Amino acid sequence: MKRSKTIPIGVIMAKEAFDNPWVDHIWKANGIALEFPSDIHWKKLSSSEKSTHYIVSSQLQLFRGETESYLSNINDEEPSIYVILRDNDDDLDGASDETSEDVPLEVHLVTASPFEAQDYLDTGEDIVERIPMPDALLTQIKTFIAEHHEEEKFKKRKRDKLDVHEHKFGQEPIFETRQRMSGSIKDDDEKN
Repeated sequence: MKRSKTIPIGVIMAKEAFDNPWVDHIWKANGIALEFPSDIHWKKLSSSEKSTHYIVSSQLQLFRGETESYLSNINDEEPSIYVILRDNDDDLDGASDETSEDVPLEVHLVTASPFEAQDYLDTGEDIVERIPMPDALLTQIKTFIAEHHEEEKFKKRKRDKLDVHEHKFGQEPIFETRQRMSGSIKDDDEKN
């Protein structure tokens, strides 16, 4: 039994017009395709006055150790795929010859794990897009979970034994302080 599974994914990227004095368009991931030519990289799908759509080949990897995270995702109201976008370091030249455009982002990772997506969100360096999971992909992930998921047994942690009479850092134990403050222990001054 394999420990992981790789599924080819096409990420549909959109370049949309944006009404802002500093930015004239924005890029975002807004779809997933499962059936597409595998040798493509930034192929233009459609173009209109307000937006241009591209498809970018990528892959989704499922790992046996992350089935708890996938299970959390598919039990959500809307199971999702998370696309992590990162600034393109190749001098804004990630587009293919067909697009003849500069592409400022690259698809860094596609994941079905909301926990992994949260880790990327926490860094604040990447863009994380949440895309509804297609039914065909949901079926594949459910099958992977059924084959590999093992419930973790609950292990109760044993507490350290604490010596309440031990004096630490030269301080009086809290229970003695409380008793003295309530008047149940008399100070040496009161005895004299």
